[in-house]
Amino acid sequence: MIKARTAKFQIGQVVRHRIFSFRGVIFDIDPEFNNTEEWWLSIPEEARPHKDQPFYHLLAENAESEYVAYVSEQNLLPDDSGEPVRHSQVAEIFIKDKAGGYRPRNPSLN
Repeated sequence: MIKARTAKFQIGQVVRHRIFSFRGVIFDIDPEFNNTEEWWLSIPEEARPHKDQPFYHLLAENAESEYVAYVSEQNLLPDDSGEPVRHSQVAEIFIKDKAGGYRPRNPSLN
């Protein structure tokens, strides 16, 4: 049985990937892996994360594009750059607060 852990990051937090050059804002959290086995097996074995940790849904961006990413907690770090996330869906889900952070438009989500 997989034992879920408490999430280290929260919805609205801006994070970056610890290996690949992309960042994003968290819009959903799975307490443990909740994607397809095919997706998980597509990750090279030497880089494949453990399933027994939180996984985060990000409105992500890199230098070339914007997309949705699904990332394990072990591969995320806080992004303290203060730069806004330019993903086109951010304004649909979040309100930017005075401190530059993101608050969900609908607080009853998650």
